[in-house]
Amino acid sequence: MEQLFTSLTHAVEGSALIAISAALIWGILSILLSPCHLASIPLIVGFIDEQGKISTGRAFLISLLFSTGILITIGAIGAITASAGRMMGDIGRYGNYFVAAIFFVVGLHLLDVIPMPWSGPSRVGMKRRGLLAAFILGLMFGVALGPCTFAYMAPMLAVTFKVAATNLSYGVLLLVVYGIGHCAVIVAAGTSAELVEHYLKWNEQSKGALVLKKICGVLVLLAGVWLIYTSP
Repeated sequence: MEQLFTSLTHAVEGSALIAISAALIWGILSILLSPCHLASIPLIVGFIDEQGKISTGRAFLISLLFSTGILITIGAIGAITASAGRMMGDIGRYGNYFVAAIFFVVGLHLLDVIPMPWSGPSRVGMKRRGLLAAFILGLMFGVALGPCTFAYMAPMLAVTFKVAATNLSYGVLLLVVYGIGHCAVIVAAGTSAELVEHYLKWNEQSKGALVLKKICGVLVLLAGVWLIYTSP
């Protein structure tokens, strides 16, 4: 694993095409190889399943808003903690507790234990609340990803800052491509889940959809437990 990230670090320092490709791959791996980031997959899949029968385009938009919320929070926390002289992204154990509580609420909702404001296709304005809820959920989820995210981003940031010293636009481009790779996994997961449901003609009451939602609920609850267990 260490060799992989060493190779990617050298690749980001290479020619433009290789560096951009490496930044994209790094963004994708930051989700796939990180337990805390992987929790975003059942979270968004369960959230989209809860929305009922929606179009693939809407599933894409919900996933995009969720992942955008994550990136906004990560960027804000990184900037604030760095300016305060702390380890970038380190907000202490209480940030993890906060997000773990959100995970427990969402997980219990997916298990049909408690209701949520956006649930129920018959609710007035549910579609609008679904989009807003996805964005807010992403913002809150990003709180817990600080240390975990920057552990993966540190080499990437070091190379980017070095490049930005002589070519700011190129440095920004590398970070944007990293962000695209980071978001792509989440967006693909959410959109693919809706495509499968559409192909199988599931609705929110279908047995397969109910099973998927409960599996996601259990995984989200386990992610909450893991966040508390790994708190500093």
